[in-house]
Amino acid sequence: MRRLHHVSDAERASRRGFLKLAAASSLVLSPAPTGLSIGNPYLSAGRGSRFPETQLKPASVREFLSSLIPTREEVETFLDPRRPNWARFDPELGYTLRDNILKDGVDGSRTITSYQKTGERTMISYAHRPCRINTYGDSFTQCHQASDGETWQEYLAAHLGEPIRNFGIGGYGTYQAYRRMLREEATPRSAEFVILNIWDLDDYMRSIDAWRWLRIAPWFRANYLGHLYMFHANPWVHVRLGQAGGLVEKKNDFNTPESLRNLSNLDYVYEHFKDDLVVNLLAAQAGVAQVNRSELEGLAKTLNVKADFTSAEATAEAARAVHIEYALRAGMRVIEKAEAFAEANKKKLMVLLSFGEHSVAQACEGRPRFDQSVLEFLRAKSIPFVDSLARHVEDFQSFKLTPQAYVKRYYIGHYNPCGNHFFAFAIKDPLVRWLEPKPQAYRDGAETIPAVV
Repeated sequence: MRRLHHVSDAERASRRGFLKLAAASSLVLSPAPTGLSIGNPYLSAGRGSRFPETQLKPASVREFLSSLIPTREEVETFLDPRRPNWARFDPELGYTLRDNILKDGVDGSRTITSYQKTGERTMISYAHRPCRINTYGDSFTQCHQASDGETWQEYLAAHLGEPIRNFGIGGYGTYQAYRRMLREEATPRSAEFVILNIWDLDDYMRSIDAWRWLRIAPWFRANYLGHLYMFHANPWVHVRLGQAGGLVEKKNDFNTPESLRNLSNLDYVYEHFKDDLVVNLLAAQAGVAQVNRSELEGLAKTLNVKADFTSAEATAEAARAVHIEYALRAGMRVIEKAEAFAEANKKKLMVLLSFGEHSVAQACEGRPRFDQSVLEFLRAKSIPFVDSLARHVEDFQSFKLTPQAYVKRYYIGHYNPCGNHFFAFAIKDPLVRWLEPKPQAYRDGAETIPAVV
């Protein structure tokens, strides 16, 4: 049997130039947030995957993967329950979260994050009352960089007069949030009203990632140097599109601690991921010449994406466009799954569309949005949804600020408490209209003293 190759520290040091190179590419465009936040790099619809001409591009998929795989120390630290890790291993969803106090809040403060034994974030407002609303999504549902009482769910709960559960997990995609929904809605914590919050472009991308780490490793190491306890983004359940455009659900091949340890073996990782569709797309965007170009050409044709594969530069641009379109289409199929689940179980589903500061600033500048096809899909399917991007643009028009100054009111990487408050009231009216019976704060006759007119 061939010995598996473990990447040494010396080998990693020799690849630092490539890591810096990759961090400058379109694979990781989000600006570094202040403090220790769980960032959400995404492919921007307005930028290409260009590498500096003075830097060497990885020559092969193997070389591309070799620069990204985690160290054994990173994996072992993540798996050690005695360490003060941000996340803990989960065999299906890759990881869930633990109680934490991080110095990543507004004005240099620490944020206090705690979870119940049953998995949801600690409820504060009206926690003693029955709960009929469960929320699912990523860190913009979890409300990373805000303390327990500063989430948009808590602002809404305090206003409406009833609790709202928060099952958000930083780093999840739309599909992983949907799978969390399936898990929790099969327990006594099940609710009649379920909310799926989809964040920006990256939540669609994450749904098709077999191993998200391969897409964020350069960004993560640049922003979390020395912070082993923040490691996450290990393999999970994910989806791909079938030949007829339907959804193909994929299991997590790394569902045990021992299997996770193989991720620091270059030989093992290469054999397992060398033919992965997303790896092929990422490698092409990184300028790797030895990619499966026929697969990319076939995908472009199937997805009706105009693509040019005549040069490495053109191929990188084409791969990025294919990646985005593929992810969006898969995301819409996931929404259909969530809708079907809700209907079959006599629940009501609402979709929220949330966005990072980069997308909000671009929208305020009047630039086209990347997800127009999703809006059209939701309207055609008559799925209740709230588009917070439109709400931000409307709010922006009330100020005499540049788009960049405007987003700083609400974002510190994620929403700050003011941003969560904005989001809560941006979705409040549609939520109240959706709920039956109405929340106590909006229920006719709920007052104990007759209204004074």
